[in-house]
Amino acid sequence: MTKPANPFRYFNSSPEVIRLVVMMYVKYPLSLRNVEDLLHERGIDVSYETVRYWWNRFGPMFAAEIRKKRVDYMRQHTHWKLHLDEMYVKVSGEMRYLWRAVDHEGEVLESFVTKERDKAAALKFMKKLMKRHGTAKVITTDGLRSYKAAMKELGNARKQKVGRRANNRVENSHQPLRRRERAMLRFRRMKTLQKFASVHASVHNLFNQERHLTSRQTYKERRSEALSEWRSVME
Repeated sequence: MTKPANPFRYFNSSPEVIRLVVMMYVKYPLSLRNVEDLLHERGIDVSYETVRYWWNRFGPMFAAEIRKKRVDYMRQHTHWKLHLDEMYVKVSGEMRYLWRAVDHEGEVLESFVTKERDKAAALKFMKKLMKRHGTAKVITTDGLRSYKAAMKELGNARKQKVGRRANNRVENSHQPLRRRERAMLRFRRMKTLQKFASVHASVHNLFNQERHLTSRQTYKERRSEALSEWRSVME
């Protein structure tokens, strides 16, 4: 079997530096120039345009490998609840919709950008979600009628649950992406929004240790495991 080519082979910087740059930009609500300044304090001379290039090139690759490992693990277990919601995002001054799926533990499973918020968009989003992650026993949504119409066509309308506060899990999951949106001074293209939302979801899932629910010792152990997994990406 042919070994895949090393993705870092044409770069003078080490893979460790590239992983650090991508992690800092995607994980934290920092601008490109913020990352450049923080790296300079560490003695790493990288321009903000290099930060932009690296996250565009390597971010989706890192996210895809993390997602593949997590999906393989998650498909071994049945999802007993999914939360679906859509958030409004302005792209070059025009309103767009980012559909997001979250499981009962707060893991962001899927992100999908559309121009419309109708049955066709909901159906496409749900088909993509179920193809990758499988189905669930309960699917919690808001009162948008597009969900009901799409689920009726898919034959799982009986699994839908709608409640006033039942969907707070996915509503709260929007906050980290909103902070990133402000740091990036909003998005300029749907393609960029789709790419960043997918990358951000995978990185957020990896490092989200729910600090408020665990002791400091447990948190430190889980954080070390997450950092080790990140450093091993694309080796």
